[in-house]
Amino acid sequence: TSELWMRLVIHELSAARQQLQSGDVRPVFKMLARVARIFEQLNNAWDVLRTMTPSDYTTFRESLGQSSGFQSYQYRQIEIMLGNRNPAMLRPHAHRAEIIAMLNAEMAKPSLYDIALKALNTSFPLPETVLNRDRALPHSPDDAVMSAWTQVYEDPHTHWELYELAEKLVDLEDYFRRWRFNHVTTVERVIGFKRGTGGTGGVSYLKRMLSVELFPELWHLRTEL
Repeated sequence: TSELWMRLVIHELSAARQQLQSGDVRPVFKMLARVARIFEQLNNAWDVLRTMTPSDYTTFRESLGQSSGFQSYQYRQIEIMLGNRNPAMLRPHAHRAEIIAMLNAEMAKPSLYDIALKALNTSFPLPETVLNRDRALPHSPDDAVMSAWTQVYEDPHTHWELYELAEKLVDLEDYFRRWRFNHVTTVERVIGFKRGTGGTGGVSYLKRMLSVELFPELWHLRTEL
């Protein structure tokens, strides 16, 4: 069921990116709101999984072998579309040439945040290092981007579309972060600090993922306002 929801997320993010590139911003708001609601639904799924006790899980865990959430190429595609880009994370799919080709093609495209920054650039010129960055790497926080978004928040009525876009991105990341947090707490509750079936450090790895920021300036500016 999670994979079906993720398929819809990919559909909506693709459409939102295309609309934003065309300059038609308003339809994007509904698409991003829908993605946030989908992640709310995915978060609710953890509530069901958390009813499984360690005793329950140990009765079948060995049957999973090396099966892992790492094998979800749709989840990996979503992260890439949102800007969390790390070529090393493609390795679990190395045995699937068509999947690797699809993910590499996604890495070559601008992320949703890249396109949002191009929209921001129409009102607040941004450095070329931001607009034409290496797409294989995640976006790094930038003072000029921070300043531009801060000006949007200081005068939302003048820059309403950019303000609304920013808040929709924050909503999306808010629910995405909750999904990660629920993942961590569910894993810790069920298997403690055992290694994950995919070979990761389990909880220790997932906790590191909690520090990943997709749209950093939109969070950091709140301290400056």
